[in-house]
Amino acid sequence: MAAPSVPDQGLLTIDQLAERSGMTVRTIRFYAGKGLLPPPQLRGRTGLYGPGHLARLELVGELTALGFSLAAIEAQLEKLPDTVGAEELALHRALLTPWVPEQLEELTSDELERRAGRPLAAADLDVLEGLGVLRRLDDGRVRVHGAATLSEGLAIIDSDLPAEAWKRAHSIIEMHTTALAEDLMTMFQQEVLQPYRDRGRRSEERHRLAAALTQLKPLTVRGVVTAFGRAMNRTIRDRVE
Repeated sequence: MAAPSVPDQGLLTIDQLAERSGMTVRTIRFYAGKGLLPPPQLRGRTGLYGPGHLARLELVGELTALGFSLAAIEAQLEKLPDTVGAEELALHRALLTPWVPEQLEELTSDELERRAGRPLAAADLDVLEGLGVLRRLDDGRVRVHGAATLSEGLAIIDSDLPAEAWKRAHSIIEMHTTALAEDLMTMFQQEVLQPYRDRGRRSEERHRLAAALTQLKPLTVRGVVTAFGRAMNRTIRDRVE
């Protein structure tokens, strides 16, 4: 099948924008109504969208994947004027791309029990929430952090170790990894982002910085896992000796 024609160089109709972004036309119109997209260029009665519109939609997608609420996404995009180009938006997207994939789902209690394959008592939900598997929302639903995480949480409930021990272990890991993330972000902002801004945000540097971020994230995650494993090995040897 032939590729759809583009009405003007670099410009897309809303149907083509939906195809490129992976979003529905209805979703794009909803975001536009919320002010998350600048108005399109008009050719007669047809609205045409450029690279900046596509980059904004991709940025919205990354913020959504990170679990940002719609209000928080609006607040983020309000900081970016309509004149910000696609390259600058691509850099923002690279900065905000999740370091590890998360599949956030909001489920009713019935849907959660169907997913779990069994009834869940209030104590079970307490354990799952303490392990970071889910978060109970004000409307009675729960936000689950992926099917695999739910399966692991259920396996912990069924294990012979006390649930409090698992929750304490999760709390320790959460405390130290949060501190690590804060330190890494502070270092990156001071030693990479700020010098880039001080030099005037040159276009060629944006490309290099975005590419470096894409490589940095998986390497850092693997490095943390490896370093933690080695540290545990050293701790075991030290305690045995």
